[in-house]
Amino acid sequence: MEKEKVKEFLAYTNAIIDSMEAILKSENPENAWRFSNYYVYMRKYNELLEKISKHIKIEAVLDYFDLKKTPSPYNTIAIQQKVFFSAVHANLLILKAYLENLIDLKKNEISDLTNFLQANSRKAMLKLPAREKDIQDVIEGLLIGKGLVKGIDYDRETGRVKVSIKESIPDFIFSKLNLALEVKLSNSKARSKEIVDEINADTQAYSKKYSNLLFLVYDLGFIRDEEEFKHDIDNKKNINVIVVKH
Repeated sequence: MEKEKVKEFLAYTNAIIDSMEAILKSENPENAWRFSNYYVYMRKYNELLEKISKHIKIEAVLDYFDLKKTPSPYNTIAIQQKVFFSAVHANLLILKAYLENLIDLKKNEISDLTNFLQANSRKAMLKLPAREKDIQDVIEGLLIGKGLVKGIDYDRETGRVKVSIKESIPDFIFSKLNLALEVKLSNSKARSKEIVDEINADTQAYSKKYSNLLFLVYDLGFIRDEEEFKHDIDNKKNINVIVVKH
C-alpha cells in the first residue's frame, strides 16, 4: 500500500475529526442539542471506512454503524445523540492512530522537527545566550516561522508532570506527537556534566506522560566529544539528544 494513499485517507479522517471537535469545543457547551448531526457523521465515517477497506486490510478494532437500525435525530433525546456522536468520534480517533502507525507519521514528524531544530537553532541565535530562556525564545520563533500554532501544534511550559511530591514542566510539548522538548544551556564544564544528570532525571519524569522525548543542548564550547556526551542517553528509539554548537 503506497504511503501517499494512506496519507490521503488520513487527511479525510482528520477533516472529519476536526469538524467534530469544533462541535465538541463549541462556544455554547450548554446547548444539549449540538450533537444532533450525529447521523451525518455516522454516514461519513461508514463511507470512509468502506473506501479505506478496499485498499487496506484494517486490523484495528473498529465499529461499523448500521444506519438502518440507528434512530434518526427526530426520534432521539439529547443524551442519546451525544452517545452516538461520541461513538463515531472515538472510532475516528482509533482509525487515525491506525493510519498514522502504517506510515510511521509521528516518527517522521519528530525526525523532521529534530532535524529542523538542529539545522536552524544556531543560525537564528543572533547573540550569545545568557540563559536557557533565550534559547527557548529562539526555538519558539522558529516554530512559529515553520507555521506551527501555539495551543494547537505546540505549547510552552505546560504539561506538568508530577513524580512523588515533585512537579516538572517541559519547556515545550507537542501533544499530537506525544513529545516533550527540553532545552539545556552548556556554558561551563561543570554545567555540561550537570546536564547529563538532569537529562536522566527529566527522562524518568517525563516518560510517565510522554512517549517521545527530545533534548536540545546548546553548547558554548564546553562539550568536546558529542558522541561521548550523548552516550547511553541518545540510544533509545523514543529519546533524542541534539547538541547545537554556538
